[in-house]
Amino acid sequence: MLSFREILLYYSLKHHGDWNKIYDCLRRKEHINQEEAKELIGNFDVPYVTLLDDNYPLSLKSISKPPFVLFYQGKFELLSLSPRFAIIGSRNASEYGIKATKKIVSELIRENEVVIVSGLARGIDRISHETALDKDGYTIAVLGTGINYCYPSDNCDIYERIRIEGLIISEYPPDVAYVENSFPMRNRIIAGLSSSVVVIEAKEKSGTLSTINFALEGGRDIFCVPNSIFESSLCNRLIREGATLITCGKDILDEYR
Repeated sequence: MLSFREILLYYSLKHHGDWNKIYDCLRRKEHINQEEAKELIGNFDVPYVTLLDDNYPLSLKSISKPPFVLFYQGKFELLSLSPRFAIIGSRNASEYGIKATKKIVSELIRENEVVIVSGLARGIDRISHETALDKDGYTIAVLGTGINYCYPSDNCDIYERIRIEGLIISEYPPDVAYVENSFPMRNRIIAGLSSSVVVIEAKEKSGTLSTINFALEGGRDIFCVPNSIFESSLCNRLIREGATLITCGKDILDEYR
């Protein structure tokens, strides 16, 4: 008989990490073909942690739809460090956004032993990961694909660095390229892992907003860098609605403390 931990891994592999399908199997107590299951998980050797394990990130247990399984490569111990700050924003980062990201991340790392969390997308995500590593800091990349699948392909250089120097995690099995709605679902993990969320720059209608909504749902603080008044700005709107305006890393640490 499979242990419940093995059952979670089996459903995750069978349904490509799709949370709703895994939950439905558990709810219906779907019959498990033991031979099929053992064949599927028998030779699986990628590191993973399940919702049942003692080393599963405590901060994820309280979010809506906590991942049943997390697959990872790199320094798993980064999940035990705090504070962890999510740095997010536009995939089409402006020169201002790039400079602001480098400034904020550099100052956070210089001031305190923090972990930078982001989603390995183009733009702000990439710059935040890269700056953290360049400054000998810590970073976690949460993927919307399996951990063996680098997306976008032009981020493969920083992806390889994070695998060695940081931590890559995903709820999707290693070789999964895409699952419907996987990137918005990825955002709940970014928010859940983080003590607070920092928005560098983003348009009013931006995918960044889904991470913000997950963060607010989980009671995380939102910090925003002010943006130009001549452009559509999610940051400026969030500041009007109560997010904390920040201009340096120290602003974030002062509020966090």
